[in-house]
Amino acid sequence: MTVIANTTIISNFAAVGQLDLLRTCWSAVHIPERVYDEIQNGLLQGYEFYAGIDRWVYPFSNNGWLRLTTITSPKEVQLFGKLLASLHPGEAACLSIAHYRRWAFLSDDKEARRAGAGLGVPISGTLGVLLSLVRRQVLAPAKADIILHRMVVNGYFSPVTSLKQILQYSGE
Repeated sequence: MTVIANTTIISNFAAVGQLDLLRTCWSAVHIPERVYDEIQNGLLQGYEFYAGIDRWVYPFSNNGWLRLTTITSPKEVQLFGKLLASLHPGEAACLSIAHYRRWAFLSDDKEARRAGAGLGVPISGTLGVLLSLVRRQVLAPAKADIILHRMVVNGYFSPVTSLKQILQYSGE
C-alpha cells in the first residue's frame, strides 16, 4: 500500500540515524510539501538530523525514495481547509491526500490519528513501523528496542518501554 508520512515519523527515524528503515518497509514514502517545509524549518532551528535529507527526496534526487507530493484535486483542497481547524498544515495535507488517494497515513500525532480514523484512513506510527520490521525479521526485537530507546531519549513519547510488551500481548 502507498503511504504518506507526516513530520513526526520522519523525525523519529531521522533523529536516531535510521531513516532508511522506512525505505525497508516501503520503496517510496510520500511527504506533502507542507511536511517538507516543516523539515526545512526544523533544520533552520538546529535539528541537525535533517541535514542532507534532500538526497533522499525526489525530485531533488533522481534516486529519492521520499516522494514530494502535493494536494491536487479540489476535493483534497476542500478537506485540507476543513482539517486545518484542528490540525497542523502537514498533518492536514497528509490526511487530505491519504483519504482521496486511498493511501495509508504514518503519524504519531494523536489528533491526526483520530481524524484519520474518522475518515477511514489506514494509520500506523513509529511503533507500528518498528513492529512490522520485527515481524518481517528485518530487525531482531532487541535491536528494535534499542532503536525505540534511542528515539525516547531524543524526545519520542512511547506508550511502551519495549516492543516485547506488544508482541507478548498479541501472542507473538
